[in-house]
Amino acid sequence: MLYLIALGSNQRHQRLGLPRDILAAALQRLTVQGLTISATSAVIGSRPVGPSQRSYANAVAIVETAQEPAALLATLKQTEAEFGRRRGQAWSRRVLDLDILLWSGGAFACSDPALTIPHPLMRERGFVLGPATEIAGDWRDPLTGRTITQLHARNRRPKKRPEKAPKRLDHETKHP
Repeated sequence: MLYLIALGSNQRHQRLGLPRDILAAALQRLTVQGLTISATSAVIGSRPVGPSQRSYANAVAIVETAQEPAALLATLKQTEAEFGRRRGQAWSRRVLDLDILLWSGGAFACSDPALTIPHPLMRERGFVLGPATEIAGDWRDPLTGRTITQLHARNRRPKKRPEKAPKRLDHETKHP
């Protein structure tokens, strides 16, 4: 089975170094764990989402494995823990973050462990869609039917501002 995996880091590691180096080490670790890395995007820098103040290094990889989604998630979480990831505040600084974005089996959801494919926030994240376009631009989101390239183009469009209700004219305002 093929999976599209997002990699992110925004915290220096004492032994491995800068976030960019951590992503390279994580890919090597995944191959040691029996996963085949078919393709890897370039590493990009991105602004943090949420309370973290540190910029991220992000990349995407196509991974081949016989593991089912829940088993792969367990492998990814184990890898995060080996790199020093601690569970806690969402969107805080982290040594390594690994997420399953898509897989060749279409849509998938389970509650134990909590896993939804496609990743629920994938369509909103330029730092995921940009690198994914490099290596998997023709992959389709099974829920929307759009390709990664199309999702990325839609994500880059300027957002429309919600229209405000027109102000009432003075003569339309009721006075007591």
